[in-house]
Amino acid sequence: MTDFTVGDDCFRLDGKPVRLLSGALHYFRVHEAQWEHRLAMLAAMGLNCVETYVPWNLHEPREGEVRDVGALGRFLDAVERAGLWAIVRPGPYICAEWENGGLPVWVTGRFGRRVRTRDAAYRAVVERWFRELLPQVVQRQVSRGGPVILVQAENEYGSYGSDAVYLEWLAGLLRQCGVTVPLFTSDGPEDHMLTGGSVPGLLATANFGSGAREGFEVLRRHQPRGPLMCMEFWCGWFDHWGAEPVRRDPEQAAGALREVLECGASVNIYMAHGGTNFGGWAGANRSGPHQDESFQPTVTSYDYDAPVDEYGRATEKFRLFREVLEAYAEGPLPALPPEPVGLAGPVRVELAEWAGLGDVLEALGDPETESGVPPTFEELGVDRGLVRYRVAVPGPRQAYPLGASGLRDRAVVSVNGVRAGVLTEESGTLPEPVAGPAEVELWVESLGRVNYGPRLGEPKGVTGGVLHERQYLHGVRARGLRLGAFEAAGAVAAVPFGPVEAAAGAGDAGRTGLFRGTFTIEGIEGTTGASATSAASAVSGAFSASGTSGVPGASGASGVPGVDHAGLELPGWTRGFVWVNGFCLGRYWSVGPQRPLYVPGPVLREGANEVWVLELEDAGEPQVELGPGAPVETDAPGVVQP
Repeated sequence: MTDFTVGDDCFRLDGKPVRLLSGALHYFRVHEAQWEHRLAMLAAMGLNCVETYVPWNLHEPREGEVRDVGALGRFLDAVERAGLWAIVRPGPYICAEWENGGLPVWVTGRFGRRVRTRDAAYRAVVERWFRELLPQVVQRQVSRGGPVILVQAENEYGSYGSDAVYLEWLAGLLRQCGVTVPLFTSDGPEDHMLTGGSVPGLLATANFGSGAREGFEVLRRHQPRGPLMCMEFWCGWFDHWGAEPVRRDPEQAAGALREVLECGASVNIYMAHGGTNFGGWAGANRSGPHQDESFQPTVTSYDYDAPVDEYGRATEKFRLFREVLEAYAEGPLPALPPEPVGLAGPVRVELAEWAGLGDVLEALGDPETESGVPPTFEELGVDRGLVRYRVAVPGPRQAYPLGASGLRDRAVVSVNGVRAGVLTEESGTLPEPVAGPAEVELWVESLGRVNYGPRLGEPKGVTGGVLHERQYLHGVRARGLRLGAFEAAGAVAAVPFGPVEAAAGAGDAGRTGLFRGTFTIEGIEGTTGASATSAASAVSGAFSASGTSGVPGASGASGVPGVDHAGLELPGWTRGFVWVNGFCLGRYWSVGPQRPLYVPGPVLREGANEVWVLELEDAGEPQVELGPGAPVETDAPGVVQP
């Protein structure tokens, strides 16, 4: 039986000192048929371990509807086949720039500020979830012949709270559920974070992107003995919609990595491969020194400026990191697997069919409710998607300003069927006053829930009210359109599509809606690239190709020979979501900085393919473009991440 332990100065495997050279790769951000290739890339870079979070909300979006927890087990099996160890961070909170920090909306909606505390009811749902999930980890621990060597208790808790009772209970729960490998915590290298987030008897680790010597000095004040580890070495950063892309100089990042290792520490490179926020699962932040100011939604790409880019290709950062890590390898590093090949394209997809948002809502929406005040998304059970609110302005009355207080996040507003404006949290009043009587309709979209800081769990929708001058308008009808409604096999068949030309004659209603088109791809015979690996690693699952399991590609792979990926662009379109063959690529938005959306090769089919575009603001010409996708970045402009 293999034994992995925490020694006084290092990790030990069967008593022998070992240094962990780990990299983060989230199974839920990579198509399942591509896991094998991405893990091989990590091994070729010189890593001996991989780390992943587990998003509770992906696996239990509605209470009691647990979906495909076996995906974690399948990923850990792939890790073992790749010859790597595994670090698992099951949360229940994970941050990760993921929707709501991984917490389901039914949890934050019910418990509010009681989440992540000793609250008995909150702890009860966490325990039920862990008892469902953790067998996937327990049976794959290194002591049982599997790859799992470390498991985290909570996540960066010192950045949020100080409830030692909760943390110690959670560590005890992990043990009760059968976790026998060492447990750890991870926090920023600051006194208040380490005092708030550490648990007596558990290994404390630090998260930072530079200044290793200073960071470890702080960690040593709180933990005089035990191996040093940077659990999140931030080698890049994530991007927000409407902001400049963030980049980190490869030479500087490699130097910072070298400093970590020169301290004798273990490391987890965050991210080694970032992947993609498929399905609208991207989170959001708040600006300011305490993360409680303006709203900053995260883009669909989670490239993270990582050494292995979103498309699975080696970057200059990969080459430099490999040089650093090679000095710490026990033998020659593996060769790189074949580089993924993009669609030779371009392919123009004509969107020949259209259905208005109202018709889509009738076909796929939840039942309409009526109440005195606008219900939040949480009260309606909507996690990702939008809600249509309808309310009347009594009359006769003169024209007054009309707006929405507590709006989260963006609303397209019509008055008597005519587009009147777009409202946001910062700009919540229509540009022109509204007279009564009038019928007002607000289509409100959640752009992603906050995943870090004190605003974690804040509700979405019209959280204050609809105001006419100072008067609240009551008697609000609300109906949700969840992105999950598109995932069920055959669901979109119920949408009454008509010819796309009808959109042009529908007035303002034609500016939004669901557009559909088809295109054809032919394979490349005799290919030996990464697509061959992807196809060979296809798996079978219990869910449809539309992604009902939530985990990308859980039902297996189709793919086109010689095509490992494509990039999809929507020139002239404004904001919405795209599906290819029922697989949701995520959100697009003309404010940038992201342009092409990543299309995993296994999603494509040789022959006929189908695209859906759900436009929520202003449609462009009825066509989209597919091509090879974004090039490997070399010296791309952007904000420099120190």
